[in-house]
Amino acid sequence: MRPILLEANQPHRFYRGGPAIARFRGTESRAEHVPEDWVGSTTTIFGDERQGLSTLPDGRVLRDAIAAEPSAFLGAAHVERYGPDPALLVKLLDAGERLPVHCHPSRAFARRHLDCAFGKTEAWFVVETKGERPLVHVGFRDDVDAATLAGWVERQETTTMLGELNAVEVRRGDAVFVPAGVPHAIGDGVFLVELQEPTDFSVLLEWDGFAVDGPVGERLGIGDDLALSSVDRSGLGEDTLARLHRRAGDAREVRPGVWDVLAADADPYFRAERLLPRPSATLEPAFSILVVLDGRGHLETERGGELTLARGATVLVPFASGAGRISGQVEAIRSLPPAVG
Repeated sequence: MRPILLEANQPHRFYRGGPAIARFRGTESRAEHVPEDWVGSTTTIFGDERQGLSTLPDGRVLRDAIAAEPSAFLGAAHVERYGPDPALLVKLLDAGERLPVHCHPSRAFARRHLDCAFGKTEAWFVVETKGERPLVHVGFRDDVDAATLAGWVERQETTTMLGELNAVEVRRGDAVFVPAGVPHAIGDGVFLVELQEPTDFSVLLEWDGFAVDGPVGERLGIGDDLALSSVDRSGLGEDTLARLHRRAGDAREVRPGVWDVLAADADPYFRAERLLPRPSATLEPAFSILVVLDGRGHLETERGGELTLARGATVLVPFASGAGRISGQVEAIRSLPPAVG
């Protein structure tokens, strides 16, 4: 089975963005509200049966193709653990404006209240930034009691809420792990690769000024009080924040040409590798998503032949492609599901 070069897949969203994705892919910007490219997606937008799903070059919907050949795409061990589900969603995300303060439910919350095995823990790898001080906001600086948070949300005291979050300056090559429940907001001008659990669950704590309506629980079909109970209101200390935010210079080369990206906390949810061939990097057989960040090179796989790689390309590598090797003057992010076994 050959690796598959994927086209852009950009559903309409409520916040602005998209030009950075177009520049990255070398295409024309299509619209103002397409800030996300769902890469190799078997996940749909919450409440919709179709939007968000990736279509393969042969016209098949990826979700259907995987259902027909789950072991070929995902590997037998993965299928035994997760069924015909990649257990991963990868996005390109271009914040054309600061995103609203929000969080995502945990697996335990999703199982109990949303009838889903996955929550939405996520992580970001920063591809580009603009402005003198590009920021993301992650977690409260100090503990916040439930009544205080509910009051901020009800009155839409967004300046207060944002001010209570940790403001983290980011640069190209930085990675940030965001556990489920932790409130956060991505700043204007930050373009990133996002790895996440395969859901579209969000709890909006802020909506004033955005093309979305409150109240906070409406989008998930649950009450406000229950939705707010999913928020992690604890303060993040400096040690915790430092563990979640890995700067580019802190990455380790784990094997020739392959660098770790995320804190170990991410391993139960997804994995990520930064590929910088010297002159090549070897890849074990696995379902994975490649996002080519820069340069040109080649991907050779044991049973899938050779594919040319260039900046802006997104590639789905099935398990059945076998072991691989990347060579050339190229940089890529390889996203993988959680390890099994």
